[in-house]
Amino acid sequence: MLPTDLLIAWNSGEEYVPKRLAVQGKNLAIARQIISLFQQNQGNPQKDLDRHLQELEGETTDYRVKRGLAHLLKSETFSKFEVVSPLDPQQLRQKVFAIAAQSIPSLTATATSLHSVAHRLSEELQQEVRVEQVRSGLYADLSENRILTQFEAPTPEALLHRYNLSQVQGIFYRASQIKITAHRNDPGEYKLLFRYLKLFGLMTYIEGDADHGFTLTIDGPTSVFKSSTRYGLDIAKLIPALLHVTKWSLVAELQLKDSYTKAEKTRRFTLDSNCGLVSHYPPGKPYDSMLEAAFADRWDALKSDWTLEREVDLIPIPGSVMIPDFRLVHPDGRSVLLEIVGYWRPEYLRKKFSQVRQSGCENLILAVSERLNLDKAGIKIENTPARIIWFKDKLLPKAVLQALSEFD
Repeated sequence: MLPTDLLIAWNSGEEYVPKRLAVQGKNLAIARQIISLFQQNQGNPQKDLDRHLQELEGETTDYRVKRGLAHLLKSETFSKFEVVSPLDPQQLRQKVFAIAAQSIPSLTATATSLHSVAHRLSEELQQEVRVEQVRSGLYADLSENRILTQFEAPTPEALLHRYNLSQVQGIFYRASQIKITAHRNDPGEYKLLFRYLKLFGLMTYIEGDADHGFTLTIDGPTSVFKSSTRYGLDIAKLIPALLHVTKWSLVAELQLKDSYTKAEKTRRFTLDSNCGLVSHYPPGKPYDSMLEAAFADRWDALKSDWTLEREVDLIPIPGSVMIPDFRLVHPDGRSVLLEIVGYWRPEYLRKKFSQVRQSGCENLILAVSERLNLDKAGIKIENTPARIIWFKDKLLPKAVLQALSEFD
């Protein structure tokens, strides 16, 4: 996504409109140029790339667009910048400075110190270390000296689509409330959307059902005690997931500061399924955490009559829906739901246990991390209808099998 200084938007009455680039002509040419600069600078320090990007900007008025495109390409999605040094730069500096301190500073003394360190490192590492490597490695940990070791070039069209999406995502950094109407769609699309809501830990009030559609009201970052940049980013991450839903509409209330008076003002932003934005999220079903993914892998290696299923029906509860992580099905017809509660913020934990109690679901196993301080979060498990199992660093299938044996 883009930082706030590269976001471009304007007021149109009460509406707030983000900048979007047409995927054609001049814009494609600019995207192609910037991608080419990254390709040409693969293997070079970041400062070389930045210099070429600055030359491309020149004195043009669209410099923020070019910087935005370059910023997206520098992300881990496309680029990998690494520290290249014969030794950790901090340790390397200690070695060089310790030797240099033994002589009076001069060009000759510097060269001698570098040769001495290169020779010692060659012996310690049992491989040749050149003086040039020592010299360049001294400050290789500075961002400007990191080497662009890998670059996965997108198409110019894909880069412009990512830019347009990022400009829209930036709108939600200052949202106070977002209301999404997901019209009647394929149930699998709802499940995917709700899983992303859960993945990003968004505080959401949900009304409706799968037959008629859902209305989702999401608290924005400016409504949570004080403005939260992290929470704003989490909401922005939801937008690419929403694009996988066939029919929807969105209205967001924004809290913005007037650039001149600095006074707070309220603006509105609207979006719908005909927006033309393109998602870069895969249409598959995400795991909410590494805990879930690792558990699924371990279960696949287990020989058991119980089958682990990812597709789980929505459990309606007042003001929300609950989507357990897994369903375990036995050939004799027994079906048990599994929810993994790992590392979450206190407000999420309170909401999760409240959902479990409201669901009244008795064929549910709740696997809870021992690392969570439930008492501090104000959670009492005594009135929880689910069977509780505890785990430390990873959830073992054997613990779940033991709990399953308690279901008749």
